[in-house]
Amino acid sequence: MAAPAKSTDASISVTTGQSATVSAVEDVPIQYSLILDHLIGDKRQIKDLNPTVMGALPSPQKTKEQKMIESGMESCAFKSLIACVGGFVLGGAFGVFTAGIDTNIGIDPKDPLRTPTAREVLRDMGQRGMSYAKNFAIVGAMFSCTECLIESHRGKSDWKNAVYSGCITGGAIGFRAGLKAGVLGCGGFAAFSAAIEYYLR
Repeated sequence: MAAPAKSTDASISVTTGQSATVSAVEDVPIQYSLILDHLIGDKRQIKDLNPTVMGALPSPQKTKEQKMIESGMESCAFKSLIACVGGFVLGGAFGVFTAGIDTNIGIDPKDPLRTPTAREVLRDMGQRGMSYAKNFAIVGAMFSCTECLIESHRGKSDWKNAVYSGCITGGAIGFRAGLKAGVLGCGGFAAFSAAIEYYLR
């Protein structure tokens, strides 16, 4: 009678030992889970990309002069100056081109039958080119300055900046001829700016 009792106790001890072993194995995380946590989990450490690690040459540190030049080139005043110069050149070229295809250039209104001289034609072409250049320079500087200020105020660089700037520029130019002209100028410049932004982006 004592032998079966021993076997029963042995079986219970074996079963208890197996369950303890299984529970201990279940408590230990699998290595695969550790690898996943390390690669894509929260335990992954964020490291800064170093160009030298990827085989690229290290970029030298910027000096104070370089930082000052970059900040100056990104300022609204510099952008407005560049737009003013670009508008002046573009407007002058456009004015000279339109004067070149105009058949009435150089003709004296007092004597329309007289053939104009080359000097008179060149003088009229220069005057028209200068007029166009001034207008384009003013519009370019106003548009660029207002767009830069709006972008700095909003903190975003999207198509809305150009639309707002176009409306302000067109309205400011049109208001010299009245309220209706200012509203039309605002809408026209805003639509034109939106079309250009849509085409460029």
